[in-house]
Amino acid sequence: MSGAVEYFRIMEGEPLPDIDIYRPFRAIIVIDAPYSTLWQDQVSDWLAASGCLFMLAWGKDCTTWDDSVDYANLRQFSYGEIPEEHFIFTTWHANQALDEVFWEAENIGSHPVIALERTLILHIGARNRREEFLARRQIALNQSR
Repeated sequence: MSGAVEYFRIMEGEPLPDIDIYRPFRAIIVIDAPYSTLWQDQVSDWLAASGCLFMLAWGKDCTTWDDSVDYANLRQFSYGEIPEEHFIFTTWHANQALDEVFWEAENIGSHPVIALERTLILHIGARNRREEFLARRQIALNQSR
């Protein structure tokens, strides 16, 4: 069942928004613009510190995001054991349509200990595509798989 969803456009060189009020949440990272590895690490640390517990990445070079967020999660706990309620599940979806990722986020993107009722769409892109992504997400959720 789908819960609350928020859209944020983020870009390297711009401040990251305060998303602490949404914790705990799942994040869908939609990659639509270039970025540096340093910025990717900063975003991953920001996600881990802000309460992300399930991250799905889609778009160009999305396969690097699972490792980046995994390492951010490890850094949070000084590379020691991560408590189960803080463990971030990560996936990448290089060979899927974005609509499938929207559906999977709500229907498969769960955490074994913490209920995730909020989804953040984090769009790395030059232009705001909020209305388009929210509409596509709703259509995807209305379709059965």
